[in-house]
Amino acid sequence: MNGILNIYKERGYTSHDVVARLRGICRQRRIGHTGTLDPDATGVLPVCLGNATSVCDLLTDKSKEYETALLLGITTDTQDISGTILETNDVNLLEADVISCIRKFTGDIEQIPPMYSAIKVNGKKLYELARQGKTVERKPRPVTVHSIDILDISLPHILMRVNCSKGTYIRTLCHDIGQSLGCGGTMEELTRTRSGEFGISDSVRLDTVQEWADNCTLEEHLIPTDSVFLGCGSIYLNAGADKLLYNGNPFRKQDVLELIPGAEQSVRYRIYDSQGTFYGVYDFDDTRGIYRPFKMFIPN
Repeated sequence: MNGILNIYKERGYTSHDVVARLRGICRQRRIGHTGTLDPDATGVLPVCLGNATSVCDLLTDKSKEYETALLLGITTDTQDISGTILETNDVNLLEADVISCIRKFTGDIEQIPPMYSAIKVNGKKLYELARQGKTVERKPRPVTVHSIDILDISLPHILMRVNCSKGTYIRTLCHDIGQSLGCGGTMEELTRTRSGEFGISDSVRLDTVQEWADNCTLEEHLIPTDSVFLGCGSIYLNAGADKLLYNGNPFRKQDVLELIPGAEQSVRYRIYDSQGTFYGVYDFDDTRGIYRPFKMFIPN
């Protein structure tokens, strides 16, 4: 099967747990997820099947949206409420000062990745070192926080919606806000509400996917791979050029049967053979007048 499932990851599952269960449900090995969520986190986890695994990296690169609960006055070793408490402080702050501080964390910022993360240093995952009681130096990493909306504030509790770039640690954002306020802070809850174009309102639980599989309707519910590129234009080739497409070769304008411009005026196009089957995404090389493959999605 080829396509994408917009999974609602439930609490207690790792992202790898989700993939493992889907391999059993779908009875195929070629499955990948598009961005890790911690076991205690919930929400959107797009999962790619078959040839759609080729878009995993593209989907991972897209911006994310989260709803998170920040608890001020507590610092933990994992930067979330599941960790060991390292410090507690009274929260004697004005609401206006808290809001002003949070706003300073929008835009291009730097984060030091938490020790309890899957980032590797010298071949070792940080969380493995942390569990051994070790702490290593981590370099700050640039990320972008597009916006932070405060949904509710009742100190020491704050509920926020965060729209951010890939690689942003919401746990670290909560920790850093607490440090900046001088009282410490930790993440109480986290829900990913959007990953790229995939929203939480359209996500499905693993039990639902199992029901589809039991009823032999799972393939009908897969999101087509080419939907990731709906902003691009579409090109349908004439029958004589199908072989070029099947082999992942460039082709020229005279090989095009029909060209439909996209919503985004760009040089990138979804490419279909003469029978209307999606095979890949090509970029137009204006200097040579040819279309070159950007990413191929050869059907199984």
